[in-house]
Amino acid sequence: VIQQQLIVPPSSEVPPITRINKMNAIPGGRVFIHDLRGKLYEIQEDNQLSVYLDLAEELPEFIDNPGKGTGFGSWAFHPEFRQNGLFYTTHFEPAGTAKADFRVPDSIKIAMQGVLLEWKTKSPDASLFTGTKRELLRVDMAGGAHTFQEVTFNPLAVPGSSEYGLLYLGIGDASTALRGYTFLCDNKQHIWGSVIRIDPAGSNSANGQYGIPPDNPLVNDPTAVQEIWVYGFRNPHRISWDETGSGKMFITNIGQHSVEEVNLGKPGANYGWPHREGDFLFDVDANRELVYPLPENDEGYTYPVVQYDHDEGSAVSGGFVYSGTNIPALQGKYIFGDISLGTLFYSEVSEMNDGQQAAVYRLQLAIDGKLTDMETVTGSKRVDLRIGTDVQGELYLLSKANGGVYKVLDVIELDNSTNS
Repeated sequence: VIQQQLIVPPSSEVPPITRINKMNAIPGGRVFIHDLRGKLYEIQEDNQLSVYLDLAEELPEFIDNPGKGTGFGSWAFHPEFRQNGLFYTTHFEPAGTAKADFRVPDSIKIAMQGVLLEWKTKSPDASLFTGTKRELLRVDMAGGAHTFQEVTFNPLAVPGSSEYGLLYLGIGDASTALRGYTFLCDNKQHIWGSVIRIDPAGSNSANGQYGIPPDNPLVNDPTAVQEIWVYGFRNPHRISWDETGSGKMFITNIGQHSVEEVNLGKPGANYGWPHREGDFLFDVDANRELVYPLPENDEGYTYPVVQYDHDEGSAVSGGFVYSGTNIPALQGKYIFGDISLGTLFYSEVSEMNDGQQAAVYRLQLAIDGKLTDMETVTGSKRVDLRIGTDVQGELYLLSKANGGVYKVLDVIELDNSTNS
């Protein structure tokens, strides 16, 4: 059962009218949501929005066209934001704007550059950002899709632990695999197709702007990018952790033509792209609309704990293990969905274990007492679904199609079927 909470102001007259992408609570109990076209909003208690920061105004080289992987990608507030005023954003700039820390060969055309910034506010309690910024990382992108994705901190990390204050960033393959440049994304020697883990407060990186944690899995491999935490992804779209007990790290990966994935994050693991899609063999030199059985002597890859095929959707929208208290029926469940269709799914966290496939169940939606779906609710064939949370851990559905933000209020079991 869902209920509309607010509509984010349109940022374009051309669909999608918004590009809302992430909604989360930050340290201190405030809730933020952003539009890829540049604005970071704070959601006030009366569900009104106030602009906290506009990257399009702050950054002269900021680009949000032609869509896909451009714009204001993601954001994360430092766990000690109330004390240090630090938060982090990703955005995109034209090719050649500045020297990249990770460059593609000169023979390959660059589409744009992904940039990771650190911002320091003068007043952590202020409703409007004022302060300074610095660049941590700049990466060349050979394509305009599958670029920088989620940037986040592990909410389970405690002060004093080796994990505390470390920043994760998912980086897609920038469409290189299907353009003949598989060597850029099929190994640990390149940053594309990975999730990296860095220390924003450190300085032992090649550019001196951040640190490489000493317990990163590849720090003793002289051939590897030492920032890498895990690799072998086409598009590691969302990252989250189970905050209710298991501590599992979930990484969703958007597939090519056949399989959508939810993976467990395991340090140093290789998830296979572009040689695997889900738990199937993928061959970039064969029919890219097909996947094939795994070879008999298959080793070296880590496979999804949840997957669904393109009969059910076309792009997984990563979600969360439910950590709220209002809906007991959702406890112990990882909630996720499909971006395009807006379909909502769940799997049992207890079944999401390495080496096995957890069952996938569908959640039927209802609004105002009537069964419905997100296509009907948004009035669009492409819903562009995202999933967010608030301070209490309650769930929200976001749609770029109409800018709508919908709170999940309850779950009612229907008959004895697997639908809810």
